[in-house]
Amino acid sequence: MPNPFVHLELNSTDIPQSKAFYGKLFEWTLEEMKIGDLDYTMIKVGKGTGGGMMKQLIPGAGSAWLPYVDVADIKTSTKKAQSLGAKVMKDVSEVGDMGWLSIIVDPTGAMLGLWQTKK
Repeated sequence: MPNPFVHLELNSTDIPQSKAFYGKLFEWTLEEMKIGDLDYTMIKVGKGTGGGMMKQLIPGAGSAWLPYVDVADIKTSTKKAQSLGAKVMKDVSEVGDMGWLSIIVDPTGAMLGLWQTKK
């Protein structure tokens, strides 16, 4: 399937509370890591699409889940989304040695992440 959902990320206003809640609710493995200066928690779900948790970085925003879609060319896909009416909230950014992301808001107001894995 082209452009599958590949990662789900919880941007939380209270990481300890989120970890406690989801750790008890589901049988997820939570693994701490650093991405540059950012504290990040990988969510390993076994079967299915995994994800992560991080502190909400948008001032005044509440906690929210953000899905990411795999794209072959992040720059092209981000520009295409913009040409179709999306607002680019975070332009293409490198994420360590893992890949690149961008975050868009579609014309209806829904937020979505785009992801390109480094090969």
